[in-house]
Amino acid sequence: MRVGTRGSAVVLLEAAPHRESSIWTRAYLRLLLLGDTMCALLACVCVLGIRLFNGAYISVAEYIFGFALVAVWPAALALGGAYRQRANGEGPEEFKAVFNGGVGLMAAVAIGAYATQADIARSFVMAMLPLALLATLYYRYRMRKYLHRRRTVGDYMRQVVAVGHRDSILDLVVQFRRQPYHGMEVVGACLPAADHDVDLDGIPVLGSFGDVADVVVRARADAVAVLACPELDGAALRRMAWSLETSGTDLFVAPALLDVAGPRISITPVAGMPLMHVGHPEFRGARRFVKTVFDRVVAGLALLVLALPLLAVGLLIRLTSEGPALFRQTRVGKDGTEFLVFKFRTMVVDAEQRKGALLEANEFDGVLFKMRNDPRITRVGAFLRKYSIDELPQLLNVVRGEMSLVGPRPPLLEEVAAYGADVRRRLVVKPGMTGLWQVSGRSDLSWEESVRLDLRYVENWSLILDLQILWKTWSVVTRGEGAY
Repeated sequence: MRVGTRGSAVVLLEAAPHRESSIWTRAYLRLLLLGDTMCALLACVCVLGIRLFNGAYISVAEYIFGFALVAVWPAALALGGAYRQRANGEGPEEFKAVFNGGVGLMAAVAIGAYATQADIARSFVMAMLPLALLATLYYRYRMRKYLHRRRTVGDYMRQVVAVGHRDSILDLVVQFRRQPYHGMEVVGACLPAADHDVDLDGIPVLGSFGDVADVVVRARADAVAVLACPELDGAALRRMAWSLETSGTDLFVAPALLDVAGPRISITPVAGMPLMHVGHPEFRGARRFVKTVFDRVVAGLALLVLALPLLAVGLLIRLTSEGPALFRQTRVGKDGTEFLVFKFRTMVVDAEQRKGALLEANEFDGVLFKMRNDPRITRVGAFLRKYSIDELPQLLNVVRGEMSLVGPRPPLLEEVAAYGADVRRRLVVKPGMTGLWQVSGRSDLSWEESVRLDLRYVENWSLILDLQILWKTWSVVTRGEGAY
């Protein structure tokens, strides 16, 4: 049994796949194995073909060595962990495993060639294996998208029994339904007392904490998700793990410390006990400096490239409605500093004066004001909002150092005035043009969900996470979903 981290600081006790999930898992792994091998074969054929085209002599030994590398390629990926079930469909973990396996094989071949003073491996190390790695990463990316599409319609899902209190289970159900690409579906619940009349949004209550093993069998579940609750201490969790061991059921345990994950968490054995070490987020130093430089350079280049399109959008706004093209509004930035945010105007000029008459029609359950069919939005403004074009002038704020490309949403003064102590944590970093809230539902998110995502970003920010969010932002914005 192994302990590791996954997602939002979730401890994983890994077991072998079984039941219905094992059927699609084996089929999916066979597709990965076949595709990875074909990627290596394609790379080998390309390298050998180019050498033949250039008139190079290729010995029989080189042919044998090249095709031997093709056969060894999936084995190297397996050593890197590229075929583990829990890596399927999880981008960073899966890509890291593929990269580690490919680089490991390149290093082994290079060291072997140097030790034997053989020239036979030079073209393979310099060309074939890097090409095979790039092709495999792209293939895994396409397969990951395929898996996510199947999961959005209910296929390739793992059946989960949730154990905990009502509110925690409801939150888990909402998150799994909002993000089905993770492949988790709650099919039953175990509460402290088996009250079968409890409303869990359609999820049946199948037992209490002492019935988990039996519930797994009855529900034909693949995994158990234990949510933080005082009744399940270390001894109780240990007994639960023992009861699930014979059936090979995966056990997920969410600790009380939520929304902290990635490199900040490590398991350290102390006095025979596995203790979870939680590092502090880095808000200063070299990493913050690199993020600042990256933000300003990218924003400056984007302004140069988009200068003419931005001028065209401004002209269109002026021609179709009265008022200026740019809208300036006071927002709250890092450490509570106020600044003027720039946006393309998408509403009528007197929109703020009309807001009071529309407060009763607010569709947002928090301090924000949102309406799907806001009568103050102009026809051009609706289009700009749908594809987030109205946000592009904020590149000026990024260049000026008031915002980042990625970060929490820049709040209004009245929003900050209504913040509680926990929500003010959002203000320890610069607000961003995009963020986890943008790629996770945009305006369709509830107030609590948007706050939780912003806090998760604050606790786990990194340049790699920023790049991932920027990549996902493009696909979300082009689809125009969740914006109004």
